[in-house]
Amino acid sequence: MTSTFTGIEIGKRGVNAHHQALLTAGHNIDNASTEGYSRQRVEMSAFEPIYLPGLNREETPGQIGQGVIVERIERIRDKLLDQRIIAQASSEGYWDAREKYLDDIQKLYNEPYDISVRGQMDAFWSAWEELSKHPTETAHRSAVSERGKTLMDTVHDRFDGLKRLQDQAEQDIQLTLAKVNNLSKQIAGLNGEIRKIQAQGDNPNDLLDSRDLLVDKLSSLIDITVDNRDPDEFMLHTAGYILVQGDIGRTFDVERSIETEGYSRITWNDTGDAVHFRNGYLASLVELRDVTIEGEIQSIDSMAMNFINLVNEAHRPGYGLNGRTGLDFFVERPVTANINGNFDRTGGGVYDSSYIFSITGANALEARDLVGLAGEITLSGPDGNVSVPYYPTDTVAELVQRINNSGAEVTARLDREGRLSLKADTALDPDNPDFVIRHIEDSGRFLEGYAGVLNASGAEGAYDWGAPDAVESLAVGAMNYSVAPASHPSGWIEVNPVILSDPTSVAAGYGENGRPANPGNGDAALAISAIRYDRVMVGRNATFDDYYADVVGRMGILAEQSKLRLDTEQKAMKDLTDKRQEISGVNLDEELAQMIKYQHGYAAAARFITTINTMLDTIINRMGV
Repeated sequence: MTSTFTGIEIGKRGVNAHHQALLTAGHNIDNASTEGYSRQRVEMSAFEPIYLPGLNREETPGQIGQGVIVERIERIRDKLLDQRIIAQASSEGYWDAREKYLDDIQKLYNEPYDISVRGQMDAFWSAWEELSKHPTETAHRSAVSERGKTLMDTVHDRFDGLKRLQDQAEQDIQLTLAKVNNLSKQIAGLNGEIRKIQAQGDNPNDLLDSRDLLVDKLSSLIDITVDNRDPDEFMLHTAGYILVQGDIGRTFDVERSIETEGYSRITWNDTGDAVHFRNGYLASLVELRDVTIEGEIQSIDSMAMNFINLVNEAHRPGYGLNGRTGLDFFVERPVTANINGNFDRTGGGVYDSSYIFSITGANALEARDLVGLAGEITLSGPDGNVSVPYYPTDTVAELVQRINNSGAEVTARLDREGRLSLKADTALDPDNPDFVIRHIEDSGRFLEGYAGVLNASGAEGAYDWGAPDAVESLAVGAMNYSVAPASHPSGWIEVNPVILSDPTSVAAGYGENGRPANPGNGDAALAISAIRYDRVMVGRNATFDDYYADVVGRMGILAEQSKLRLDTEQKAMKDLTDKRQEISGVNLDEELAQMIKYQHGYAAAARFITTINTMLDTIINRMGV
C-alpha cells in the first residue's frame, strides 16, 4: 500500500524539477552574449515507480508513478561540426597571416612610382647614356655618381624594409608560440577539473564550453586534431605528435643558430626535436620568414650582386677624365680577406672551404659557334648537383642558356670579351651560403680546353668548395676569379668613395693598345648603359627590366591570391560558425517560451502540493470521533 504522503513527494519532485529548469533557462539568457557558450537543456524523466516486478509486489493494478526527476543538464553541441570548424580555423589563420605580410611586402616596392628601385635604376642608366654623349663634361660624371648613390640608398631601403618585416615575423612567432604554450597548459588544466566532475556523475557544461573555446583559439594558431575516443582522456595532436593528453600539456621552445642568422627554430620543449607545422597562423609566419621574405631578400641580393659585378666589370678597364683606370665604380666587400677565397666554415680555427663567387675562363668564345664536343657539365644545385648535357651541334649561346635554365645555383654568360663567366647565385638550402660556387665538373672538354675554365676533365679535375685552395683546379688562364661577397650585399653596397669625392674618376672611354682613352671616347659609358638591355640575369629573367617585371608581377599575384583565399576561408568559416550558432547559440525568444512552460509546470506542481495538503488536513484534523 502506498504512503499517505506519496502525493507530497511527487509534488516536491515536480517543483524541484521545474525550478531547476527555470534556473537553467535563466543561465542561458544571462550567457546569451558569452563567447563560446552553448545553450543548456534540462533533460527530465519519470522517476522509477513504486512497484517493480517481484514476489513481494502488492496486488494493485499497474505501476504507481512517483513523479519527475532531472536526469541531466545537457549542453547542445554538434561534435562533427566542431571538428570541421577546428580544421577550417587552421586554414583561415594561415591565410590571415599571409595576407597581412604580403600586403606589407608589396608596399615596399613602391611600384610604379619613380622612387622605386626600378625608377632609380632607369635614372642611373640614363645618366650613363648621357655621359656617353658628353664624355668630356664633369657635370655628367657627377650626375652618374650621385644617381648611383641614390640607387644604392634605395636598394638599402628595400633591404632594410624586408629585413624589418623578417624581424617582425620572428617577433610574431615568439608571441604566437607563447600563446600556444599557454593555451595547451590551460586545456590540460581544464581536462583535470572536467575529469573530476565527470567522475562524480555530473556534466561540467561550462567547463566543457571553456575548453572548446580554448581549442578553437588554438586551432587558428596551429593545425590540431581532437581525439575523443577515450572519454576519460581528452587528447590533442599536432605535427604528428601528442600535444595534450589528459591533464598533461606539452609545450614548445625555440633554438637559435648562426645558420639561421639568429632566427629561431621551433622544437619540442621536452625532447628538443624540430617541429614542422602544416597549417595555422604559426606555420604561415614560419613560411613567410624563412621562404617568402627570405626569398625576396635573396632576390634583391642577387640583383644587386649581378648589377655591381657587371658595372664594375665594364668600368674597371675604362679611363676617367683624370686618366685613372682599374677603378671599381661600386665597392665590393669580400666575405674573407684570403685571396684564394679560403674560409673557415665550421668555426674550427682553420680554413676548410673555398668561397668563390665567379670564375671567368681564359678563352674568348663566339656565341654563334658550334661547341663541336659532347659531354656533361655538373654544377651545384638546390638539392645536390645538377647535370647539363651538351652536344656537338649545340652553339655556345644555347649551352649558356641551358645552364641558366637547368635550375643550378650557378649562372653563365659571355663577358664583353667573349669569355665564359660562371657565377654563383643564392642558395635555396639555408645550410649553404649564398653566392658561393660549390661544384663545377665536366665529363668532356668544353670547360677544360674550349672555354679554359678547368685544368682537367672528369671527377679528378673538378672544382669543389669543400676544401681550401680549390682554385688550384682552375685552368692557368682562368685565374680571373672573385671571392664571394659578405652576406646580403643589398644592405652594404656603396659607390666607391674615390668616385664620390672626385667625379673625374668616373670612366667614360676605353683605351687602345695600352694607351689611355681619348677625352671624347664614351665607349665605357655606352657599354655600362647597355647593360640595361643585356641578358645578364638567371634563366628566363634575361635583363634587369625582366627581373623587375617578374618580381613585381609575382608579388602582385601572391598578394592577390592571398586576399582571395582569405576571403574564401573567412566565408567558409562564417557559414560553419553560423550553423553552430543555430544549433548551440541562445535564442532569447525560445528561452522565454521555455520559461513560460516551466513556470506553468512549477505552478501546477505547487498547486498539486496544495491540493494534497488540503486532503491530508481533512484526514488529520477533521476525521475522528
